[in-house]
Amino acid sequence: MTTTASPGADTARPRWGADRIGNAIFAGVVFGLGVFALVGAFAIRVPAGQAIGPQVFPFAVAVILLGSGGALVVSALRGRVAPREEGEDIDPDAKTDWWTILKLVALLVAVLLLLELLGWWMVAALLFGGVAWTLGAKRPWVAFLVGLGIGIGTQLLFGEGLGLFLPRGAAFDWWYGPGPLFG
Repeated sequence: MTTTASPGADTARPRWGADRIGNAIFAGVVFGLGVFALVGAFAIRVPAGQAIGPQVFPFAVAVILLGSGGALVVSALRGRVAPREEGEDIDPDAKTDWWTILKLVALLVAVLLLLELLGWWMVAALLFGGVAWTLGAKRPWVAFLVGLGIGIGTQLLFGEGLGLFLPRGAAFDWWYGPGPLFG
């Protein structure tokens, strides 16, 4: 007499290991960022008479984050975790470098606190240079200059070209005075 196993009978319920917990935390963070972006998109002031306002891009980002975060949460709850990355440069026994993570978090907090004082374009330069320095770049000043160029470019594109508000900074106002640049 032969017995036939029903489909899925031999699949054990996945356990909650470190990989699954890590994936669940990452999924929750992505979903939380989506909620944050959605709430922030509703808070953007839309000038009267605009068919396509400044909310479109934040809504698109929020939808992408919510969708991918939701899919990741479901996958983590079902036990589908991403396989560990394997490669010759990967050390599976390496400890988490909490000092680097702490420096990156401190840098992000500093950027948020200094945004109104220094303005978007200087904060972007600080962020690029700081992250490059934290991650061990040999020439972090190059990243600082690239960040400065991207900050000025986005300030001109969004602030001057599209009419969206990006803070130009109280320090810039003190140095340059009121004027049309980065207005």
